Amino acid sequence: MKRRQLSHLALGLALSTSLATPVLAQTFPSKAVRIVVPFGAGGVADLTVRTVAAKMAEGLGQSVVIENKPGAGGVVAGDAVAKADPDGHTLLLMSNGTAVSAGLFKSLPFDTLKDFAPISTLGTFDIAIIVPANSRFKTLGEVLAFARTNPGKLNVGSINVGSTQNLAAELFKTAAGIDAQIVPFNGTPAVVTALRGGQVEVAVEILGPVMSQISAQALRALAVTGDKRAAVLPEVPTAKEAGVANLSASSWNGLAAPAKTPAAVIARLNKEITAALNAPDVKKKLADLNVDAQASSPEQTAALLASDIRRWGEVITRAKIPQQ
Repeated sequence: MKRRQLSHLALGLALSTSLATPVLAQTFPSKAVRIVVPFGAGGVADLTVRTVAAKMAEGLGQSVVIENKPGAGGVVAGDAVAKADPDGHTLLLMSNGTAVSAGLFKSLPFDTLKDFAPISTLGTFDIAIIVPANSRFKTLGEVLAFARTNPGKLNVGSINVGSTQNLAAELFKTAAGIDAQIVPFNGTPAVVTALRGGQVEVAVEILGPVMSQISAQALRALAVTGDKRAAVLPEVPTAKEAGVANLSASSWNGLAAPAKTPAAVIARLNKEITAALNAPDVKKKLADLNVDAQASSPEQTAALLASDIRRWGEVITRAKIPQQ
């Protein structure tokens, strides 16, 4: 083939590729959008994304369906989305658990930073340091004082090793500079039972699942670990206010698409997510779940994911949690 013909062929291929992105963006969405959720149905994350998805469907003019693929630290769900067509029709519900898995597993079938295109956060939800209602500890300061004068004798409950709650407990221990035992349990009900039965003195748990126990005055929150007080418990201080200056941890979730999804498609999805989260009825439903509705740009979401991978990776290493 002559050089001129080769040049024309190369130019034609380049033009067809460059034209494909605008065309795809203009026709998106051309079918139902699927959101793969790495958790079972009925949990806070699942209910959050279903609430947002219903409102997104109105703006997109297509149905948005939820597919639950729980288990294996979100690896199954992540792998399904990483291998999906990068056309915006298959999305992943990401969370700080996605960041944790990057440091908790020896190897993953995908690269968490390179194989996904973050779109936006959906919201954040508080983590609390809790005690039984009849606890001798009335403040977080009293917990710290006991731990410092009785090294190794404070038992702190959380759900399974490597969970966000478990790593937040490890972070609490390090940030507070105390020698305490982190005791893992298989699920929130077991943590609550252990607290009320005196097996552990303190626990670190996401606020939503224990809010009913707090409202019923069976449990008491001493502090929340985020940067601001929880809207549902405005009288409860942050850990920073209560004396642990370096403790900042909250749980979050967001949406991501496969890498190489066109920027225009990502922008459209971000627009619809933001509109959904700004809708008063969505804000109300999420607030009822103790979720603070919060959108972000794709760049901010990517930065949050990368930051959490570094931070939780350091916590995993420092706590000597073996990789799975």
